[in-house]
Amino acid sequence: MNELEEITVFAPATVANVACGFDVLGFALSVPGDTIYVKKNDLNTLFISKINGAPDLSLAPENNVVGVAIQALLNELNSKQGFDIEVTKGVKPGSGIGSSAASSAGAVWAVNQLLNANFSETDLVRFAMEGERLASGAAHADNVAPAIMGGFTLVRSYEPLDIVKLNTPQDLHCTIIHPQIEVKTSDARSVLRTGISLKKAIIQWGNVGGLVAGLFLEDYKLIGRSLQDVVIEPIRSELIPGFDNVKRAALNAGALGCSISGSGPSIFALSKGVEQAEKVRIAMSQVYHQIGIEYLTYVSAVSKSGVSIL
Repeated sequence: MNELEEITVFAPATVANVACGFDVLGFALSVPGDTIYVKKNDLNTLFISKINGAPDLSLAPENNVVGVAIQALLNELNSKQGFDIEVTKGVKPGSGIGSSAASSAGAVWAVNQLLNANFSETDLVRFAMEGERLASGAAHADNVAPAIMGGFTLVRSYEPLDIVKLNTPQDLHCTIIHPQIEVKTSDARSVLRTGISLKKAIIQWGNVGGLVAGLFLEDYKLIGRSLQDVVIEPIRSELIPGFDNVKRAALNAGALGCSISGSGPSIFALSKGVEQAEKVRIAMSQVYHQIGIEYLTYVSAVSKSGVSIL
């Protein structure tokens, strides 16, 4: 097979945790996403020429998730191949919908194609996790796994890394509202407690099992009943102004469930059908409009595909 010299890919935004599945559950969105252009060079070095849409991000490869993730892949190949890279950020940093994951996942997926390296999706997740380690201090996979594999994913185990792709019901749609404040993942992780009660753990386990079962059975009511988080949401919601009112508005508008997307501040709601998701978007928007906080919204199908060539 002839090797490509350059490639442009689209890497989707993602929702991680999905209420009850902290660090283990996630799903890919159709929009928004990052666009990543990668071209081989003869300099034996990684060169990030430009990051459109996020001027504060470092261009130094060792300080950028793209460079760190690609370097992890190259180290495993014992390769010194160099690349020129340009990133257009459609996923705003600090948004809670997998900004660092989109860049990390797209970068390693693109390089895997350019080198005909034939790494598995699980391998690519492992490399992209190094980008997450740089961004948040923790090499979690709940964003990068769906960004690479598409649909819903479950990280069954981190040691060894074991990722299961779950069923994605056709009519499941997601509404995202992103208040224009930033919550850094590292900060959102720092407020978490290291222990929980057995009572809360049992509730959380039941909801994770219920959600996975609901996805495979395409039982939308079971999905909705399972979108409950008694461990993380009560703590992190305090970092998001208006959260309780937004969640209440989404549920009153007919959402199956609503919770924090990743580390926040974005809030997600799942609905059956795009029309219902649009009604939920209007209801969620009204809350932030009334309290005077600027926001962005997205209505998206759950994307069954991950990173793709443009």
